[in-house]
Amino acid sequence: MNQTSTGIGSNIYVNLPIQDVAAARTFWTAVGVRISEDYSDENALSLSFSPHVTVMLLTRDFYASFLNGKPVADTQAANGAIIALDAAAQENVDPFVDAALAAGATEVPPSDPNPAQEMVEAGLMYGRTFTDPDGHQWEILWMSSEMPAG
Repeated sequence: MNQTSTGIGSNIYVNLPIQDVAAARTFWTAVGVRISEDYSDENALSLSFSPHVTVMLLTRDFYASFLNGKPVADTQAANGAIIALDAAAQENVDPFVDAALAAGATEVPPSDPNPAQEMVEAGLMYGRTFTDPDGHQWEILWMSSEMPAG
């Protein structure tokens, strides 16, 4: 396992609340994301985006069991996070987002003003954003290897 300077592994596991496992399975399968059946059941759907990125979609009740009494956010009414995933190449962005839209996602237009507009216009960055049927906002983003540091 790769380690960072803090000694913490470089894998990421994101947990998100969902309404319905079967509906989420239908959506993410249509998008083309691999489902890890070993970690999926009636309360959870495990999405494997890469060997190092796993997203666990948990029914709202099961998700709440990890919150020590805190309420589960209403992701249809408010946004608590933007899940950004990098694309290996610029040409991977549109097919992925288009598949999500065809499966029932809603495209989110760029912010106005767009804080990344200068990088987009320079051809150093390209991305599109959508919300999935459970209201989670996803950003699929390609960044050029020539992107300035910082």
